[in-house]
Amino acid sequence: MIGSRRPSELALLLVLDNRKDLAEARRLFHNCNRSDIFRQPASGKVFIKLVMATHYEESLQRDVERIRSRVKEMADLAAGALDACLRGLIERNRQLGYSVILRDHRIDALEKEIDRLCLEFIVRQLPVAKHLRFAYVTIKINQEIERIGDYAESIARQILKVTNFDFSILLDRYRQIAGLAIPMFRDAVKAYLTEDVDLARRLQVVEEEVDDLKNVINAELFQLRQENKIPLEALTSLMTVARRFERVSDQAKNICEETLYMITGEYQKHAGGDTWRVLFIDEHNACRSPMAEGIANSLSQPKFIFASAGLDPKPVDPATVSFLKEKTIDISRIAARAVEAVPNLENYQIIVALAKDARRAFPLKTKCICLDWSIPDPSKASGSPAEVKKVYEEAYQNLQMQIQDLAEGILGDKID
Repeated sequence: MIGSRRPSELALLLVLDNRKDLAEARRLFHNCNRSDIFRQPASGKVFIKLVMATHYEESLQRDVERIRSRVKEMADLAAGALDACLRGLIERNRQLGYSVILRDHRIDALEKEIDRLCLEFIVRQLPVAKHLRFAYVTIKINQEIERIGDYAESIARQILKVTNFDFSILLDRYRQIAGLAIPMFRDAVKAYLTEDVDLARRLQVVEEEVDDLKNVINAELFQLRQENKIPLEALTSLMTVARRFERVSDQAKNICEETLYMITGEYQKHAGGDTWRVLFIDEHNACRSPMAEGIANSLSQPKFIFASAGLDPKPVDPATVSFLKEKTIDISRIAARAVEAVPNLENYQIIVALAKDARRAFPLKTKCICLDWSIPDPSKASGSPAEVKKVYEEAYQNLQMQIQDLAEGILGDKID
C-alpha cells in the first residue's frame, strides 16, 4: 500500500491478489470519496485507488451543508408566508394575516443565525475562490430572503385593512402575479442550493412579466377607483399588495444574479454610475409630470436627479401647485419645457411616461429604461371642490407609491 498526501486529498493504492478481497476493501474504506479499479492483464492482480477526504475537506463540506440547510429553512418559511398571504387575500382571512405577522420573527432569527454561520465559516475555514464566493453570496442572499419575509408581513398587514371591501373582480390578477412571483422565488433558491446555472439564467425573464402584470393591476385599480367601485383606502392597500409581490420577483432575480456569480465568478449586476437620472414626461408638463418631479425630489435621495418635461409644454397648473403646497412640496419654480429641451437628455437612465401619448417620446435606440405609468390628468377633473381634490389626492398617492417603489428597487433599501 502506497499513500501520498496532497493539499485536499489522501490517495491510497491497494493491490489485491484477486477480486474476492474487493468487497472487504470497500467495507474498510467506506468513507472514501471515490475509487478507481483496474486490473493488470499480465498478473491478473486488481488495483484499487482510493481517494479519501482529508479532515479539512470534510469539515469544509459540513459547514457548507449546515449553512445551506438553514438557508433552505428560511426560504421555505418566507415562501410559506407568501402562500398564506395569497390565501388570506382570496379568502379574506384575517387569521392568516395575523399568523404571517406573528411568525416573521422566526425568519429574522434565521437571518441572524445564517450571518453568524457565514462569518464563522470565513474565520474557521479561511476559504478561497469558490468557497469564499459561497460565503459572500450567502450573506447577500440571506438579506434578500429576509426582505421577502418583510414583504410577506407587509402584504399581511394590508390584508387586515381590506377584508371588509369587495375587490373580487381583481382576485384572478392577484393569483396571476403571486403565481409568477412565488414559484420564481422558490426556484431561485433551488438554483442557489443546487448550483444550477441554467435555471438561474432562465428565471430572470420572469421578473419582467411580473413587473408588467403589476402595472396592469395598478391601472385596473385606478380605473375601479375612478368608477367608485373601490374606496380610496382599499386602493392604497391593494396597490401595495401588487407592489410587494413584484418586489418578491425583484429579490428573486437578485438571488439568481448572486448565484451566477457564486458559480461562475462573473459578476452579473450592471455596474452603473453613482447617480441615477429619471425623467417624467406627459403631454404638457403642466400637472402630472411636475407633480411627479416634486414628489420625487421630496424624497431627498442624493443618488437621484429627477426632472420633468412635456410633448407640448404649457404653464404649470396652479391647482397642482396649490395642492402640493399643502403637502409641503414646492413646485412653484418648475417651468414647463419640451422633452428635447432637457439638458443632457441622452444621459437619463430612466424615462417615465405619465400619459399614453407621451410614450412617443421614448427613444427608439437606447439603453435607458422606459416605463409606462399612465394616469388620468387631475387638472381635467370636474365636480365639486372636494371631488376635484380627491382626484388630485389619488394621483398623488399613485405617483408617490410608484416613485418610492422605483427608488427602493434601485437602492435595494426601504425608504421611510
